[in-house]
Amino acid sequence: MTGLPSRILQLADESPEGTVLCANALLHLGTRAAVDQALSRLARRSELMRICQGIYVQPVQFRFGLRPPSIGKVLASLSTFWGEPIVPCGALAANAFGLTTQVPMRLVYLTSGPDRKLTFGRLIVEMRHAPRWQLVAPHRPAGDAVRALSWLDPSEVAEGLRTIRSRLSPEDFLQLAELRAVMPSWMAESVSAMVADV
Repeated sequence: MTGLPSRILQLADESPEGTVLCANALLHLGTRAAVDQALSRLARRSELMRICQGIYVQPVQFRFGLRPPSIGKVLASLSTFWGEPIVPCGALAANAFGLTTQVPMRLVYLTSGPDRKLTFGRLIVEMRHAPRWQLVAPHRPAGDAVRALSWLDPSEVAEGLRTIRSRLSPEDFLQLAELRAVMPSWMAESVSAMVADV
């Protein structure tokens, strides 16, 4: 294969796993129509994966064939690309903190952008628009604690907070306390009560 598709693949090969590709970022290689056609052709040949409209990633070669790239790496790349925070939903955070033993059936992430669905082969990742307070402190334990608490019923927050507190470092708990200003009152009240008891 020569020409534009091979140059796109070379660029993908030189990029870290999970790097997203889109036509607008490849216009230095050719016209928009040519780039769109090359990306579509590479996706049909399974040399690239189309994860949503206009967004492609390179699959990873492993000993049994090809697999999708790491979802975490793709989401980090998309967060930078779209300029939006992307964080695990409350159910995933609650599971990580031991507030529930149920593993969510669907992978759901929260973002400040519009709702979207990403397709990684047979796996679907849902992106849901969330209010600003659920997106605070991305990729920090304090932010994950806020999202885990948001998953609970307001009547369960005080008890859930005790479990979360036992798993946070003093620094992370201090950061959680500092986030009270953006929390809904039903959550901020429980955090304030715990701060007063420390």
